[in-house]
Amino acid sequence: MWAFLIEAVLISLSGVIAPGPVTAVCVGHGSKSPHAGVAIAVGHGIVEFPLIFGLYLGVGAVLGQPIVATVVGVLGGVVLLWMGAGLLRGARAQVADDSAPMPMDQSSPLVAGLVLSAANPYLLVWWATVGTVLIMRAGEFGVLAVVVLAVAHWTCDLVWCYLLSATAFRGGQLLGDRFQKILFGVCGVFLLFVGVRFLADAAPKIFALLV
Repeated sequence: MWAFLIEAVLISLSGVIAPGPVTAVCVGHGSKSPHAGVAIAVGHGIVEFPLIFGLYLGVGAVLGQPIVATVVGVLGGVVLLWMGAGLLRGARAQVADDSAPMPMDQSSPLVAGLVLSAANPYLLVWWATVGTVLIMRAGEFGVLAVVVLAVAHWTCDLVWCYLLSATAFRGGQLLGDRFQKILFGVCGVFLLFVGVRFLADAAPKIFALLV
Protein backbone atom coordinates (compact mmCIF):
# COMPACT_ATOMS: atom_id res chain seq x y z
CA MET A 1 0.00 0.00 0.00
CA TRP A 2 2.83 2.42 0.81
CA ALA A 3 4.33 1.92 -2.64
CA PHE A 4 0.96 2.74 -4.18
CA LEU A 5 0.57 5.90 -2.07
CA ILE A 6 4.01 7.14 -3.10
CA GLU A 7 3.11 6.53 -6.73
CA ALA A 8 -0.25 8.26 -6.23
CA VAL A 9 1.40 11.33 -4.68
CA LEU A 10 3.85 11.62 -7.58
CA ILE A 11 1.02 11.31 -10.10
CA SER A 12 -1.02 13.85 -8.13
CA LEU A 13 1.85 16.32 -8.20
CA SER A 14 1.90 16.14 -11.99
CA GLY A 15 -1.65 17.46 -12.01
CA VAL A 16 -1.30 19.84 -9.08
CA ILE A 17 1.67 21.83 -10.41
CA ALA A 18 0.25 22.17 -13.94
CA PRO A 19 -0.51 25.88 -14.59
CA GLY A 20 -4.21 26.67 -14.49
CA PRO A 21 -6.84 29.07 -13.12
CA VAL A 22 -6.18 28.07 -9.50
CA THR A 23 -2.48 28.83 -10.00
CA ALA A 24 -3.28 32.31 -11.26
CA VAL A 25 -5.66 33.04 -8.38
CA CYS A 26 -3.12 31.79 -5.82
CA VAL A 27 -0.59 34.25 -7.19
CA GLY A 28 -3.13 37.09 -7.37
CA HIS A 29 -4.45 36.62 -3.85
CA GLY A 30 -0.96 35.85 -2.60
CA SER A 31 0.20 39.34 -3.49
CA LYS A 32 -1.98 40.49 -0.57
CA SER A 33 -1.67 37.58 1.88
CA PRO A 34 0.90 34.77 2.11
CA HIS A 35 -1.79 32.49 3.57
CA ALA A 36 -4.29 32.97 0.73
CA GLY A 37 -3.18 29.69 -0.81
CA VAL A 38 -4.43 27.80 2.24
CA ALA A 39 -7.95 29.21 1.85
CA ILE A 40 -7.87 28.53 -1.89
CA ALA A 41 -6.82 24.93 -1.23
CA VAL A 42 -9.70 24.56 1.24
CA GLY A 43 -12.14 25.82 -1.41
CA HIS A 44 -10.60 23.41 -3.89
CA GLY A 45 -10.97 20.57 -1.39
CA ILE A 46 -14.67 21.35 -0.86
CA VAL A 47 -15.14 20.42 -4.52
CA GLU A 48 -12.56 17.67 -4.78
CA PHE A 49 -13.35 15.51 -1.72
CA PRO A 50 -17.00 14.87 -2.71
CA LEU A 51 -15.82 14.28 -6.29
CA ILE A 52 -13.31 11.63 -5.17
CA PHE A 53 -15.81 9.75 -3.04
CA GLY A 54 -18.49 10.12 -5.70
CA LEU A 55 -16.16 8.43 -8.18
CA TYR A 56 -15.45 5.71 -5.63
CA LEU A 57 -19.20 5.12 -5.33
CA GLY A 58 -19.63 4.92 -9.09
CA VAL A 59 -20.63 8.31 -10.50
CA GLY A 60 -17.76 8.29 -13.00
CA ALA A 61 -20.15 7.28 -15.78
CA VAL A 62 -22.13 10.48 -15.22
CA LEU A 63 -19.04 12.69 -15.34
CA GLY A 64 -18.00 10.98 -18.55
CA GLN A 65 -21.11 12.19 -20.38
CA PRO A 66 -20.26 14.83 -23.04
CA ILE A 67 -23.08 17.12 -21.87
CA VAL A 68 -21.55 17.37 -18.38
CA ALA A 69 -18.10 18.41 -19.62
CA THR A 70 -19.71 20.82 -22.09
CA VAL A 71 -21.86 22.58 -19.49
CA VAL A 72 -18.95 22.83 -17.06
CA GLY A 73 -16.71 24.15 -19.84
CA VAL A 74 -19.15 26.90 -20.81
CA LEU A 75 -19.80 27.96 -17.23
CA GLY A 76 -16.09 27.81 -16.45
CA GLY A 77 -15.21 29.91 -19.48
CA VAL A 78 -17.72 32.60 -18.52
CA VAL A 79 -16.50 32.67 -14.90
CA LEU A 80 -12.86 32.95 -15.97
CA LEU A 81 -13.59 35.76 -18.43
CA TRP A 82 -15.44 37.64 -15.68
CA MET A 83 -12.64 37.17 -13.15
CA GLY A 84 -9.90 37.97 -15.65
CA ALA A 85 -11.63 41.17 -16.76
CA GLY A 86 -12.08 42.15 -13.12
CA LEU A 87 -8.38 41.71 -12.43
CA LEU A 88 -7.41 43.84 -15.42
CA ARG A 89 -9.87 46.59 -14.50
CA GLY A 90 -8.57 46.59 -10.94
CA ALA A 91 -4.95 46.74 -12.08
CA ARG A 92 -5.68 49.72 -14.36
CA ALA A 93 -7.55 51.51 -11.58
CA GLN A 94 -4.61 50.96 -9.25
CA VAL A 95 -2.23 52.46 -11.81
CA ALA A 96 -4.42 55.57 -12.04
CA ASP A 97 -5.06 55.82 -8.30
CA ASP A 98 -2.78 54.11 -5.78
CA SER A 99 -5.55 54.34 -3.17
CA ALA A 100 -7.97 52.28 -5.30
CA PRO A 101 -8.73 48.86 -3.87
CA MET A 102 -7.35 45.86 -5.68
CA PRO A 103 -10.02 43.41 -6.85
CA MET A 104 -8.74 40.59 -4.65
CA ASP A 105 -9.66 42.68 -1.59
CA GLN A 106 -13.31 42.26 -2.49
CA SER A 107 -13.46 38.48 -2.95
CA SER A 108 -12.79 35.48 -0.76
CA PRO A 109 -9.83 33.21 -1.59
CA LEU A 110 -11.89 30.25 -0.36
CA VAL A 111 -14.78 31.12 -2.68
CA ALA A 112 -12.35 31.66 -5.56
CA GLY A 113 -10.83 28.22 -5.01
CA LEU A 114 -14.26 26.62 -4.81
CA VAL A 115 -15.72 28.35 -7.88
CA LEU A 116 -12.69 27.86 -10.11
CA SER A 117 -12.43 24.19 -9.16
CA ALA A 118 -16.12 23.53 -9.74
CA ALA A 119 -16.02 25.36 -13.08
CA ASN A 120 -12.91 23.62 -14.42
CA PRO A 121 -13.78 20.88 -16.95
CA TYR A 122 -10.18 19.67 -17.00
CA LEU A 123 -10.44 18.84 -13.30
CA LEU A 124 -13.37 16.56 -14.13
CA VAL A 125 -11.47 15.01 -17.03
CA TRP A 126 -8.40 14.34 -14.87
CA TRP A 127 -10.42 12.69 -12.12
CA ALA A 128 -12.64 10.80 -14.57
CA THR A 129 -9.54 9.27 -16.19
CA VAL A 130 -6.25 9.28 -14.26
CA GLY A 131 -7.92 9.92 -10.92
CA THR A 132 -10.41 7.10 -11.36
CA VAL A 133 -7.60 4.62 -11.89
CA LEU A 134 -5.97 5.77 -8.64
CA ILE A 135 -9.29 5.52 -6.80
CA MET A 136 -9.94 2.01 -8.11
CA ARG A 137 -6.49 0.88 -7.06
CA ALA A 138 -6.92 2.46 -3.64
CA GLY A 139 -10.30 0.76 -3.35
CA GLU A 140 -8.56 -2.62 -3.55
CA PHE A 141 -7.10 -1.85 -0.11
CA GLY A 142 -10.46 -0.70 1.29
CA VAL A 143 -12.28 2.56 1.90
CA LEU A 144 -9.61 3.74 4.35
CA ALA A 145 -7.08 3.72 1.52
CA VAL A 146 -9.41 5.92 -0.54
CA VAL A 147 -9.58 8.36 2.38
CA VAL A 148 -5.78 8.36 2.66
CA LEU A 149 -5.49 8.92 -1.11
CA ALA A 150 -7.88 11.88 -0.95
CA VAL A 151 -6.02 13.45 1.97
CA ALA A 152 -2.62 12.87 0.35
CA HIS A 153 -3.77 14.41 -2.93
CA TRP A 154 -5.29 17.43 -1.18
CA THR A 155 -2.11 17.88 0.88
CA CYS A 156 -0.22 18.22 -2.40
CA ASP A 157 -2.72 20.91 -3.43
CA LEU A 158 -2.35 22.66 -0.07
CA VAL A 159 1.45 22.75 -0.13
CA TRP A 160 1.60 23.95 -3.73
CA CYS A 161 -1.05 26.65 -3.28
CA TYR A 162 0.66 27.93 -0.14
CA LEU A 163 4.06 28.02 -1.87
CA LEU A 164 2.56 30.05 -4.71
CA SER A 165 0.81 32.58 -2.47
CA ALA A 166 3.76 32.90 -0.07
CA THR A 167 6.17 33.45 -2.98
CA ALA A 168 3.88 36.08 -4.53
CA PHE A 169 3.55 37.87 -1.18
CA ARG A 170 7.30 37.87 -0.63
CA GLY A 171 7.83 39.25 -4.12
CA GLY A 172 5.33 42.03 -3.40
CA GLN A 173 7.16 42.95 -0.19
CA LEU A 174 10.51 43.10 -1.95
CA LEU A 175 9.42 44.80 -5.17
CA GLY A 176 6.48 46.93 -4.01
CA ASP A 177 3.19 47.97 -5.59
CA ARG A 178 4.44 47.81 -9.17
CA PHE A 179 5.12 44.10 -8.75
CA GLN A 180 1.56 43.59 -7.48
CA LYS A 181 0.11 45.49 -10.44
CA ILE A 182 2.14 43.38 -12.85
CA LEU A 183 1.01 40.20 -11.10
CA PHE A 184 -2.65 41.20 -11.38
CA GLY A 185 -2.21 42.10 -15.03
CA VAL A 186 -0.49 38.82 -15.89
CA CYS A 187 -3.02 36.77 -13.90
CA GLY A 188 -5.91 38.64 -15.52
CA VAL A 189 -4.61 37.99 -19.03
CA PHE A 190 -3.98 34.34 -18.17
CA LEU A 191 -7.53 33.88 -16.85
CA LEU A 192 -8.93 35.49 -20.00
CA PHE A 193 -6.82 33.16 -22.14
CA VAL A 194 -7.96 30.05 -20.26
CA GLY A 195 -11.58 31.25 -20.32
CA VAL A 196 -11.47 31.63 -24.10
CA ARG A 197 -9.88 28.18 -24.37
CA PHE A 198 -12.63 26.64 -22.24
CA LEU A 199 -15.30 28.18 -24.47
CA ALA A 200 -13.45 27.22 -27.65
CA ASP A 201 -13.17 23.62 -26.48
CA ALA A 202 -16.88 23.56 -25.60
CA ALA A 203 -18.05 25.07 -28.91
CA PRO A 204 -17.65 21.95 -31.11
CA LYS A 205 -19.25 19.81 -28.40
CA ILE A 206 -22.26 22.13 -28.32
CA PHE A 207 -22.47 21.94 -32.12
CA ALA A 208 -22.28 18.14 -32.01
CA LEU A 209 -25.10 17.99 -29.47
CA LEU A 210 -27.32 20.25 -31.58
CA VAL A 211 -26.92 18.47 -34.92
